[in-house]
Amino acid sequence: MSTLTKQTVKVPDLGGAAEVEVIEISVAVGDEVAVDESIVVVESDKASMDIPCPAAGKITAISVVEGAMVKEGDALLELEIKGELNASDSVLKEPVEDNPVAANPAEQQKIEPLVQADQAELEPSQADVAAPTTAIELVTVPDLGGADKVELIELMVGVGDRIEEGDGIVLMESDKASMELPSPASGVITALHVNEGDSLAEGDKVADLEVMVLAVTAATDTADAVKTATTPATPKPAPKPAPTSSQAVAFSSVNAETPQVNPIKDELQAGADRRRKTDVYAGPAVRKLARKLGVDLSRVKSSGPRGRLAKDDLHNYVKNLVSAPDTIGGAIPKIPPVDFSQFGETVTEPLSKLHKLTAANMHRSWLNVPHVTQFDEADITELEVFRQTLKDEMARREVKITPVSFLMKAVASALESNPAFNASLSADGESIIYKQYVHIGMAVDTPAGLMVPVIRDVNKKGIWALSEEIRMLADKAKTRKLKPNEMQGGCFTVSSLGGIGGTGFTPIVNTPEVGILGVSKLMIKPVFQGGEFVPRKMLPLSLSYDHRAVNGGDAGRFMTEIVAILADVRRLLL
Repeated sequence: MSTLTKQTVKVPDLGGAAEVEVIEISVAVGDEVAVDESIVVVESDKASMDIPCPAAGKITAISVVEGAMVKEGDALLELEIKGELNASDSVLKEPVEDNPVAANPAEQQKIEPLVQADQAELEPSQADVAAPTTAIELVTVPDLGGADKVELIELMVGVGDRIEEGDGIVLMESDKASMELPSPASGVITALHVNEGDSLAEGDKVADLEVMVLAVTAATDTADAVKTATTPATPKPAPKPAPTSSQAVAFSSVNAETPQVNPIKDELQAGADRRRKTDVYAGPAVRKLARKLGVDLSRVKSSGPRGRLAKDDLHNYVKNLVSAPDTIGGAIPKIPPVDFSQFGETVTEPLSKLHKLTAANMHRSWLNVPHVTQFDEADITELEVFRQTLKDEMARREVKITPVSFLMKAVASALESNPAFNASLSADGESIIYKQYVHIGMAVDTPAGLMVPVIRDVNKKGIWALSEEIRMLADKAKTRKLKPNEMQGGCFTVSSLGGIGGTGFTPIVNTPEVGILGVSKLMIKPVFQGGEFVPRKMLPLSLSYDHRAVNGGDAGRFMTEIVAILADVRRLLL
């Protein structure tokens, strides 16, 4: 008997990304879709990927919109499918028709008493528990950790705002530090009893918070039994009086068994420590906004009392930075706008998110890293002869070996011999981190833009396995199926123009790596050997490096080893 089931399709494993943006919805309600057909396209900071449909069926509902941010496990759409689903499917399934029990009254009569008995054992009766309602909870100033009074310097909410437990309600300040007063529960602000500038003491009223409550009308032995049966045994605190039938129990995440702490005192002390370290006088809300905008607070001029930074100071700083007519951050002259349509017909297309991110990363690297580029040529004549002898085996294995495979092995060997290149500078520039693994990024030109999948443990893989992995990752990059974790963790990058052309170029270091190797088009050149000129296949190489971490001697030894290995691949066995 055929059945119809509803399956909720969720966001799968994102490969390490916390959130991704929905940039395209490929289906609509009512569409019939096949297995593995693309339903949604999502994009992270580094790559975009298609989410395939896990089963064939009909789209009955879509839960997201373009531009939404989603994470692993979020619902994307609802799919109506025919036939039986595997019990191991990790999605929500709801039968919508052809219920065999409902279709057989005799079977239903046998099952209903058992279900009712189970429910009677596991659930309190509806007579015992009333429907949820609301109550007003008074939010007051807690223990100030020794301070007599604090000044209220910012109201972070307004009447009617809905807030979650832990969200800031007001920002208070003592002589030493500032702190937020968190909401004790989720709810709606119905009244505020304070104003900015007020001096507050412990116990003063701050706000009224409307919270959801559950009215308890009678104690239920069954509910207690369920709680006992489902809760692991833990040490019990001192007994408390049971609530009466007229009392209301508010929903709260506070555990009575949690040791008592003094958040006010801890936060005041932490704030004082932060001020000593940064010498910037600003509250948590201002610091949070500065982190979001990427602003160095030490550059912002304050206008508040006692030199305290306010949000308006931050907004004015960013506004002036953006509206500066002649310069942009770092006093770099801006490129003046030009109306190109006055010279002829034009077409304007927006840059993709990936293109903009790549441009921003390259610009940041170029501005922050002192680049040096070294050029050389590798004689790969013998390598090409050896590679041609593998043609039959390539056809049999259905794996193509390109010069890039040997190049990756040569780079891996050079990274092991020259640790200065297998390293990264710490963010503060105070130390250098040497990596004990060899992961190499491979730049791939795709219709969506430049992507750099990372091949892990290149030093531990043979040429056949490496060639297959290079092909697989390149195909995934071109079809936008790379996961974020497949583009992370690189120690060094190889950027090959292959057969496109050129005799050399200066690749930009992919920070926080300290080096990148550019490969140009293979050329046949006359080389003087044994008293005469002979034709040799020469491969132009360009090594760019971060001169803060790598010096010229390191670069010379690194490039010399790569050239020597490519000239005679037998060196890889040494």
